[in-house]
Amino acid sequence: MMSAAFKNPSMDQIKDLLQQVKHIAVVGLSPKSKRPSHQVAKAMQGYGYHIIPVRPAVDEVLGEKAYASLDDVPVPIDLVNVFRAPDKITPVIDSCIARGVKAVWLQDGVVNEVEALRAQAAGMMVVMDRCVYRDYIQLMARSRT
Repeated sequence: MMSAAFKNPSMDQIKDLLQQVKHIAVVGLSPKSKRPSHQVAKAMQGYGYHIIPVRPAVDEVLGEKAYASLDDVPVPIDLVNVFRAPDKITPVIDSCIARGVKAVWLQDGVVNEVEALRAQAAGMMVVMDRCVYRDYIQLMARSRT
């Protein structure tokens, strides 16, 4: 449960973010097709986003070269989508801050208010405990009708 200190962006702000983003680094992207990270990233790839897998010990996921860490990604990143345990995201936020990433998305169940507030304080838009795919469907389907 989130306390009053952290607040997600409004749905309008989330929609604007999803319209601006092109390159999504997915931290914890599993090569296993049944895993939520794989399903969400594949769906977003299908909507035209460039997915950048960030996962040690794999060469590629979804046809894209995988990187062991965010620090190893040689291309610009618009959004970091995190599928990691809440107690494992401090180094992810460290890397986002160091890279000057504009937005970080902590997927359903990834709740770490201390790190979310730290990322916000560094100037990032932070979405926490929400699904990027579900929000995309809700917001973008509505805009096409």
